[in-house]
Amino acid sequence: MCVRVAGAGRRKTAETVTTWGSMTSQILALRDHLIGQQVTCVVMEATSDCRKPFYCLLEDAGFEVMLVNARHVKNLPGRKTDVSDATWLAQLGAHGLVRGSFVPTGPIRQLRDLTRARTAITRERGREIQRLEKLLEDAGIKLSAVASDILGVSGRLMLEALIAGDRDPVALADLAKRRLRSKIPQLA
Repeated sequence: MCVRVAGAGRRKTAETVTTWGSMTSQILALRDHLIGQQVTCVVMEATSDCRKPFYCLLEDAGFEVMLVNARHVKNLPGRKTDVSDATWLAQLGAHGLVRGSFVPTGPIRQLRDLTRARTAITRERGREIQRLEKLLEDAGIKLSAVASDILGVSGRLMLEALIAGDRDPVALADLAKRRLRSKIPQLA
């Protein structure tokens, strides 16, 4: 982390570089340090998810936090270190040469996380259904050829009966409900 304090008159700009950990207690100590240094703007690279706790805790403290795309603030080629990156970002931020990435507000971030989690769960559920269908087909049971939803009410009843040890195709087909009852001969 580099704190850059602009000089006034003949006084030169001062840069102080320090290293902080990424545990919550250390981020809170960093936040208190920045408040003590009267920092108003924090510029940080928007790389990976490791920036999230820093962003959230600094944003809550009232800092103007700018997440910048690492590609847009690329320093000169050569040796790259966290210290040189911090200094470079402080200089770019001080001169207004960086543009922050769009970061939605807290409620929008929560909604986005929720919808992404739901999408992932739905996708995983689909994979599990496909695994079950493959397992049934490997066992010579083509339930999906007759029933469009093998995990519907009828399909689950038939699967539960199979698990319980029932192997009679007619008895299994007779477990069909509603519209699937018209397909009992094909089910058997």
